Amino acid sequence: MKTLFPITAILITSFFLSSFNSVDKNDLEKKKTLTHNYLSTNQNDDVVDSELLSDFFKKYTNLKKYQNDVISLYKDRSYGTIWFENGKITQYGVLLYSKITTASFEVPLEFPYKNEIDQIFNKTATEKPSKTDSDMLLSAAYIIYAHHTFEGVDIETVKNSEWLLPKKKLTADTLTAVATTKPVAENNNKIVKFDQYNKLQSVLNKYRKIERDNTWKTITVETPFKDIRPDAKSATIAQIRNRLFVMGDLQNDSKSDFYDQELMEGVMKYKVRNGLKPNYIISEANIKDMNESIQEKIKKITINMERCKEIYPTLLTDTEYVMVNVPSFELIYVKNGKVELVSKVFVGAPLTKTTIFSGKIEKVVFSPYWTVPQSIVENELKMKIAADPNYLAERNMEMVNGMVRQKPGPNNSLGLVKFIFPNPDDIYMHDTPSKTLFDFEQRTFSHGCINVRDAKELAIAMVKDYPEWTTEKIDQAMDGTAETTFKLPTSVPIYITYFTTWVNDAGQVSFFQDVYEKDSDFDQNLSPENNVVSN
Repeated sequence: MKTLFPITAILITSFFLSSFNSVDKNDLEKKKTLTHNYLSTNQNDDVVDSELLSDFFKKYTNLKKYQNDVISLYKDRSYGTIWFENGKITQYGVLLYSKITTASFEVPLEFPYKNEIDQIFNKTATEKPSKTDSDMLLSAAYIIYAHHTFEGVDIETVKNSEWLLPKKKLTADTLTAVATTKPVAENNNKIVKFDQYNKLQSVLNKYRKIERDNTWKTITVETPFKDIRPDAKSATIAQIRNRLFVMGDLQNDSKSDFYDQELMEGVMKYKVRNGLKPNYIISEANIKDMNESIQEKIKKITINMERCKEIYPTLLTDTEYVMVNVPSFELIYVKNGKVELVSKVFVGAPLTKTTIFSGKIEKVVFSPYWTVPQSIVENELKMKIAADPNYLAERNMEMVNGMVRQKPGPNNSLGLVKFIFPNPDDIYMHDTPSKTLFDFEQRTFSHGCINVRDAKELAIAMVKDYPEWTTEKIDQAMDGTAETTFKLPTSVPIYITYFTTWVNDAGQVSFFQDVYEKDSDFDQNLSPENNVVSN
């Protein structure tokens, strides 16, 4: 399983550096004229001009103090709508609303005109704000949310890191051209971007060259297919060897059709790099993955470049954090700016997906109780309890105030430790007694919580700097006899991410399964005949 490395570099770029007051008056008059002409012939409300902005802040007076910041967003986009496209809210608008609706769990914050914002997303609402008012309300909400969420991070850095903001719309080919262009550095060096973007950009260049050189040939197999193992000999093996060479898993292509030691090493590198079970067997699924077109690989890279722009700007400055990447089923814990621990995880099943968001780990609970969700009690346990009076006792469970809970112990469903980070879905990270599940390639087994293979080691690393938590005390707290809660004096940020493509510090690219089929959300935007989100 490949490691998600911490941030080691910055990408410097510049946007939104002007305020409304610095706009040339003649330029504004030209824009107003063009805007009114546009609106008279177009029903999509795709332009927000200076007059509309002025009227908006007269109407929504409680947003007046955010006027300059909001105007700067529209100025950079030539006064086009930000959250609407072709009359519909974009995925970025939906994502922003999701952040807003969970804000009370992250920061104490009240949004002016929250009811109006709710109406925008309420399909049954009969009185909605106009599209331009809706767009400006969302822009104001973005500024408010960013101000509060990233306290201590300059608001210009937040905006210029492009967090959550849709980019200018370009064709797919133009996107690649822009992505391969080196950004211009600003003298203030304050504008930063998640460094994974740079790494993906370098890999994109490599894969574009493979496409140009036409070296990505389809691997043919005999039918019925049989797993290919060391010492086998076939034309397919020679083709696999070539593919591994093209991808960089082999240094040379001997063109041999014999599955030798050299090929074994290349296969192992390919599997480890992509988070697959480390063995020398080449399965039909492996061939299918290798035969994915170079165009699809390029699309995946560009999709994940876009995801880099949704990363919270605080990740750029955090020196301690937990980062979980769902598609790679992996967690890293960074402390003092260095990787302290890497662990396999398993996450929510497709019907009970793990939420993609960020939060703060506030508590570590040793030897926890597990309160069984009421849905499980109603649907699964009630009949079993009625049929067997000893059912609960035999499973180290008890009934407390009408709720069923499992007592602490090594067989507790939460294992010997859990990590609490407040969130609206009430999910958390925890240990598990089901260690064999970490041997599977696709680990989507939970009801949404994140199960951590090395949970005990994570807990030890997280509390070791607190003198009262000696090794002896930790061992005692994790002996499974009594629940012990430790409130962290300094909460630890946690980022739950969704990267289906990742590049490590050595430049090796990993392609992971799109387990929740989220890549398809970007598919329409990245197709050549449609606009895409870009710089």
